[in-house]
Amino acid sequence: MALSVDSSWHRWQWRVRDGLAPSPSEATPLLSPEKGAQNYNLAQQRVVFPNNNVFHQDWAKFSRRYSGNRICTTKYTLFTFLPQNLWEQFHRWANLYFLFLVILNWMPSMEVFHKEITMVPLAIVLFVIMVKDGMEDLKRHRFDREINCSSIQIYERKEQSFVQKCWKDVRVGDFIQVQCNEIIPADILLLFSSDPSGICHLETANLDGETNLKQRRVVKGFSQQELHFQPEHFHNTIVCEKPNNHLNRFKGYMEHPDQTRTGFGNESLLLRGCTIRNTEVAIGIVIYAGHETKAMLNNSGPRYKRSKIERRMNTDVFFCIGILFLMCLIGAVGHSLWNGTFAEHPPFDVPDANGHFPPLALGGFYMFLTMIILLQVLIPISLYVSIELVKLGQVFFLHNDLDLYDEETDMSIQCRALNITEDLGQIQHIFSDKTGTLTENKMVFRRCTIMGREYSHQENAKRLETPKELDSDSEEWTQYRCLSFPARWDQGPGTMRGQGGAQPLRRSQSARVPIQGHSRQRSVGRCESSQPPVAFSSSIEKDVTPDKHLLTKVQDAALWLEDLSDTRPSKPSLSTTSSIADFFLALTICNSVMVSTTTEPRQRVTMPPSTKALGTSLEKIQQLFHRLKLSSLSQSFSSTAPSDTDLGESFGANMPTMDSEERDDESVGSGGYSTDGGYRSSTWEKGDILEVGTGASLEEVLQAPALGLASPELCYEAESPDEAALVHAAHAYSFTLVSRTPEQVTVRLPQGTCLTFDVLCTLDFDSVRKRMSVVVRHPLTGEIIVYTKGADCVIMDLLEDPAHVTDTDVEKKVRKIRARTQKHLDMYARDGLRTLCIAKKVLSEEDFQRWASFRHEAEASLNNRDELLMQTAQHLENQLTLLGATGIEDRLQEGVPDTIATLREAGIQLWVLTGDKQETAVNIAYACKLLDQTDTVYSINTESQETCESILNFALEEVKQFHGPQKPARKLFGFRLPPETPPPTSGAAVPEAGLVIDGKTLNAIFQGKLEEKFLELTQYCRSVLCCRSTPLQKSMLVKLVRDRLGVMTLSIGDGANDVSMIQAADIGIGISGQEGMQAVMSSDFAISRFRHLTKLLLVHGHWCYWRLARMVVYYFYKNVCYVNLLFWYQFFCGFSGSTMIDYWQMIFFNLFFTSLPPLVFGILDKDISMETLLALPELYKSGQNSECYNLLTFWISMVDAFYQSLVCFFIPYLTYKDSDIDVFTFGTPINTISLATILLHQAMEMKTWTIIHGLVLLGSFLLYFVVSLVYNATCVTCNSPTNPYWVMERQLSDPTFYLVCFLTPVVALLPRYFFLSLQGTYGKSPILKAQKIDKLPMDKRDLEIQSWRSSQRPAAVPGEAQPTHHPEPPAPGQDFRASTPKSSNPTKWKYMEDWVLPEERHSGDHIRDDTGSGDSWAKFSSGEHLLLEPSRVMAYGAHASGQTNLTRPFSRGSHRRSQSSLTI
Repeated sequence: MALSVDSSWHRWQWRVRDGLAPSPSEATPLLSPEKGAQNYNLAQQRVVFPNNNVFHQDWAKFSRRYSGNRICTTKYTLFTFLPQNLWEQFHRWANLYFLFLVILNWMPSMEVFHKEITMVPLAIVLFVIMVKDGMEDLKRHRFDREINCSSIQIYERKEQSFVQKCWKDVRVGDFIQVQCNEIIPADILLLFSSDPSGICHLETANLDGETNLKQRRVVKGFSQQELHFQPEHFHNTIVCEKPNNHLNRFKGYMEHPDQTRTGFGNESLLLRGCTIRNTEVAIGIVIYAGHETKAMLNNSGPRYKRSKIERRMNTDVFFCIGILFLMCLIGAVGHSLWNGTFAEHPPFDVPDANGHFPPLALGGFYMFLTMIILLQVLIPISLYVSIELVKLGQVFFLHNDLDLYDEETDMSIQCRALNITEDLGQIQHIFSDKTGTLTENKMVFRRCTIMGREYSHQENAKRLETPKELDSDSEEWTQYRCLSFPARWDQGPGTMRGQGGAQPLRRSQSARVPIQGHSRQRSVGRCESSQPPVAFSSSIEKDVTPDKHLLTKVQDAALWLEDLSDTRPSKPSLSTTSSIADFFLALTICNSVMVSTTTEPRQRVTMPPSTKALGTSLEKIQQLFHRLKLSSLSQSFSSTAPSDTDLGESFGANMPTMDSEERDDESVGSGGYSTDGGYRSSTWEKGDILEVGTGASLEEVLQAPALGLASPELCYEAESPDEAALVHAAHAYSFTLVSRTPEQVTVRLPQGTCLTFDVLCTLDFDSVRKRMSVVVRHPLTGEIIVYTKGADCVIMDLLEDPAHVTDTDVEKKVRKIRARTQKHLDMYARDGLRTLCIAKKVLSEEDFQRWASFRHEAEASLNNRDELLMQTAQHLENQLTLLGATGIEDRLQEGVPDTIATLREAGIQLWVLTGDKQETAVNIAYACKLLDQTDTVYSINTESQETCESILNFALEEVKQFHGPQKPARKLFGFRLPPETPPPTSGAAVPEAGLVIDGKTLNAIFQGKLEEKFLELTQYCRSVLCCRSTPLQKSMLVKLVRDRLGVMTLSIGDGANDVSMIQAADIGIGISGQEGMQAVMSSDFAISRFRHLTKLLLVHGHWCYWRLARMVVYYFYKNVCYVNLLFWYQFFCGFSGSTMIDYWQMIFFNLFFTSLPPLVFGILDKDISMETLLALPELYKSGQNSECYNLLTFWISMVDAFYQSLVCFFIPYLTYKDSDIDVFTFGTPINTISLATILLHQAMEMKTWTIIHGLVLLGSFLLYFVVSLVYNATCVTCNSPTNPYWVMERQLSDPTFYLVCFLTPVVALLPRYFFLSLQGTYGKSPILKAQKIDKLPMDKRDLEIQSWRSSQRPAAVPGEAQPTHHPEPPAPGQDFRASTPKSSNPTKWKYMEDWVLPEERHSGDHIRDDTGSGDSWAKFSSGEHLLLEPSRVMAYGAHASGQTNLTRPFSRGSHRRSQSSLTI
């Protein structure tokens, strides 16, 4: 039962009811004086009493004042629907304006039409909208009733048992029992779980869309219970925070009868809307209910966004009001002047009841109001309804576009905001996330470094080079269901499937997030869809090919690890063998991955296989080794593995660490230690000298026991793809995570032995610490070990200072390990890999017990709990020992480079806002064509506001030399220039610029009030890349660009950290990726692939904007043209407010005769075909510049409307002048002529002609004659005394009528036709050229498009020298470093890469040697020396010249780049 309803009404209703004053339940003392109520801070806390016999009186007295669990998301009730809906509709000023006119017409002195007739248009509009709102609210009511009447087990105090009740009966303090696969009805605190370890598994798809399971734990002290929970034995009081909308934050404590406290947090809270999985029974106490639950507080409903056309239209409506005021003023003055010409009152001037005549001024005022009633149609009330209908039609075709459908995810585009479709055609800036948006968010293990030695995994790289995955996720899941398991598995212990013969719990239902009215699908059985239920488990993520050099060392480390004993010295060693063992143990243990089986993918494995059954002795391994060597398996492996020569060549090209220096000291630190248990030998240590066949056989040996036993049957379910990638990598080396409970984690070693580690504490990952730690007790040595993994920028600062080491040799080795590891990290980042550092720490028993007591106190604290927990984590995670680092690849989505290139051609500036490190983000930017090798890239990294200002000034001065100083100033006022601006002084090609900044620089910009200079610099850059940015910084950047530059912005992302950015932009787009659905649920449009942006913007966006813009202009023209006919008539009727057209004909004119053609035009018309729009992206610029609808086009249409109305009125007037026809006989030709003119005008606007277009236009014209003939034939006394009886019939028998109706539209439309002809013949607009190309045959059209595109590309001048400030870029294979004419030699590059180490950064001589004489140098006196080195590409790496701190010697933490640096 899904709960993701879009409604903000319930929040308003709840706050009106309880929020105007403090809620009685939280402002009234909750405890009697003898129970110490004065100890609670009731203004900031919530106190919950259990509903049992002990606390029943307190519960009955106070808990009923909390919000109940009944929800109401409807706007109306049966009695409030009519008045409330009318009240809301009259908040629209247009409806209020027409209501004012209706009231005026009821006054006898100003009555123009019959009172009832005047009400018809307004009543129709109000009724249509009322029906729509009523049906929407009825759906909400049915949905609420379904949820409120759902059943749940609630503890009944009198019956001493759980009874079946409805959700709406749940109250705060009730005990709730939830079964497996049931949805939680309220926010409850978990007190009991049928799982022996006190774990409850949740699926949070209804909240965030994530299908991977989350773990929740029973409150401490309640995990060891009997088989059944006894609510009557619960004698505790719960104190927690007041209701809030933070899904991931909750704190409180439980006060026991003895006044002791037990703290709890978010890990024990089960949120409303989540689904229980893999847990038979869970029991908890209700903390928040109904509209106070976190899920309901987060359902704020869709935001209302006004489109740019709507804002422009409101301005033009005021212009129309001004025109109406002027016309009414002319009518009032003319009426007074007309009456002033009579010496006596004319006979048609009727006095009042007392025989008095009103004065001329008052009569003029009455006529002013009368003219407002007469000319009211000038304000297009029907335009608003038509726009809504057109947008519904546009969304329908958008939703059914097969090109925007993704088969892999089975999702099409979702349109969640129906009122801003036309804004898709006017986007100028796109702000994009990187991970999951530009990339797949499928993390693939690529490389690792351990103790300073890098393992490149070349075989794994070759596997990933295949163009297509071997099988998709759905195919893999099909294979899971069809697996036949080995016999030895069936003979193994049954504990893998549960204890005591308990049947495994199956995931039998799936709750999906309802989007755009699509109902959630249910199915019974294990597999409800073709997709695998396990996230991050595709074959490309799981199947890691081990590095054969590392494989031999892993076997050595596993044998050494198995031989450890309690007598092993606790002194940490620097041996490669022990570090490799700890490295893979950290990959396996330091995570929150849940283990399950392929037969039951949601069935958690809690007991490991027997060690005895899986143990394999060294002799058996040797026998298996010889047996495999006799077979042909080794040959088959050798055929797939590279030879020594190939491997050496690949290492030489891609592994700069494999130099002679490292070959001499391959295993750093192993020479001085002999703690390897005697298993080490020179042959095992030197893995490089092993033969390929030997290495291959060893791999088969290591994989044989695993494949024969349980390796393929285990699957891992992780909360993040990074964790899954690391566990799969460890599994590839046969360090297999077998089972996990809150207290223990079991790892199977390569030889089959299982080690069970006691988990003493887990410090989960958070975005502030940027790391995760697990404290375990080693099963062999009894040591307490802290394994930590996290971002390199954090872990490297937490390492133990090498200066504290007493041994000088060891200190040198530690420094060398760090230097090489940092070197490898920078190399990984340059390759676009995501990096993580792995470290460990050994604690003494006394230190851990002291820290654990501090941790317990912090967890039990309610005030400053988060700060105290952070402090305890910082006390533990320091003085770490570095083990190594990993490089994980997040692959680009298909079509991303082409999409970015196309969007850039369309004139859209793309910014990438990411939290990744700078080097990784930049290399992804180069890979996806966001940055080009020929770009001038400015990199700004500083924390100082003064330095930031100096850098911005320097960069602006530098870039203005090429682009001219006037470009940013004009852009800062919202004007957009073409991206290619010729240099002011020479004809050479102007280099494109890019900007790269980080989060610290953004803080300096915002705090130092440097936004104007920053924006000025960005206007010269075609791409901006913001790294290490927080979600708040993302939204601040979007708002800054949107408000200061006045441009149309679009934000696109896929994760919860992108929600604020998505909501801040004019259009927010969510990608339904692997990070859940929070971004989708907060977005205006949802797509499944980044490449879909191309057609969404360039095709649908262009069409939606062009159609709606032209339709709005046409509506203004149509109404002004028709109303002016009545205005011109006033000059011939004494400004009396009379009409020459029957009022019913006027109503039908707007309601039937001219309403359908604009709707068809707005939904179906196409100015340019899809193929041409995609082939010529620059056509999109017409929407950016608002060429179809702006102030000029509006006034041109107004002038045209005035001219056509003059022709349509005065040609019939001159034709029938001095005749004796009646007024309706004169008005009928005018009405017919105006209809023909307006419809033909619409026909001239249409660019696509289909049967529908022709039928609608012809049908509207014929409908006019049919209705007029019937109306004039039947209406004898409908509008006495002027009745239109038989008027149309007599006109159709008059030849003059036909002649006038034929000639007048021709004369009226002749200027527009002439203008369109000239425009089509001599126009230079790209839109007009594209329309001409569209009319050509297919082959000629392709040739014209190719010619167009070739003419748009700037011709390269051969042999032209580049300016000294912009030398040639390095080759793609080289590192991204400051490239100068003197340093572009690949040999020189490799030389610098090999010999410049971080400890040598204080030496800047080599930097000056590599800098050309023409380079600009500058220094800033801001506390640090700043080196400004102009070059064409970014300098990255720990020792890049532009990132070098010239004054700081090497010390602890100096692996980070200088805090103030700029690379050009």
